[in-house]
Amino acid sequence: MALDPTIRTLLDMAAASGRPAINSLPPPAARQMMRETRPPVQGPFLDSVVSDDRRIPGPAGEIPVRIYRPKSAAAGSKLPLLVYFHGGGWVIGDIETHHTMCQRLCEAGSLVVVSVDYRLAPEHRFPAAVDDCWAATVWAAANAAAIGAEGSKVAVGGDSAGGNLAAVMALMARDRGGVQVGFQLLLYPAVDALANTGSMAMNADGYLLTREAMVWFYDHYVPDAADRSDWRASPLRARSFVGLPPAMVITAGFDPLLDEGRAYAERLAHDGVTVEYVAFGSLIHGFLGMPGVLPQARRALAMAGQAVREALAGSAG
Repeated sequence: MALDPTIRTLLDMAAASGRPAINSLPPPAARQMMRETRPPVQGPFLDSVVSDDRRIPGPAGEIPVRIYRPKSAAAGSKLPLLVYFHGGGWVIGDIETHHTMCQRLCEAGSLVVVSVDYRLAPEHRFPAAVDDCWAATVWAAANAAAIGAEGSKVAVGGDSAGGNLAAVMALMARDRGGVQVGFQLLLYPAVDALANTGSMAMNADGYLLTREAMVWFYDHYVPDAADRSDWRASPLRARSFVGLPPAMVITAGFDPLLDEGRAYAERLAHDGVTVEYVAFGSLIHGFLGMPGVLPQARRALAMAGQAVREALAGSAG
């Protein structure tokens, strides 16, 4: 499938801007560049959604979260709950960079969304992000009623590195208990720190996320090579997916992570997990963060929010 013309234009503009590659910068500068370059493609904030910033208990101090709720929700109603983990290679990204995405998921599914500002590498390396996300998932389920949500079963979701963390949360919930995960929303997830796939080679450069950037991310997040086969870093390497909750997996055609996401969906299906796999063949990694310029991003976020709602409604009780 050919590259989408709007994406081609955006890539040409990025190349002409002279902005340095993320992996050429120290992490604080890379974080700042991500915050500065995303707003034009994110689109306007939604007046239909309200949000509330809080700090919740974590394993190494308080974790900032942002809680979203549709304005239209009736007082006292208990909405489906999605705990969301932002992308950014475990090194960059935060609740601000993913504000618009979470608003749209909230609106589309009439959900309560808890966006988690987990600790970032290299200041906090693996498994710090995993530990924070688990604490936030357990907290969200336990405090669901107080934030206007139904907590008997929750959804976990995320994009890229956040998709990795969401997949890990589903595995941990299955094995540890303490929270019932009813759905996993995996948006072009990074699920194998040892990946050497065809898409990683074919889409290595020229489509915003590069193979070199993935090396940079993993070197900061999981610097010890021995840890990269740990399923908490590479959920694709978990022994079994049997008993995991239903999933939606979304991938992009011009993405180094394409084959990982597809392989994850295939493993889920092989182990008897209901999975909806949606491939956007003409788009690139990160396209869901571009609803301001891409109608496909708006449609995909609407589809994803509705899938969360339908799955949790179907698994209630």
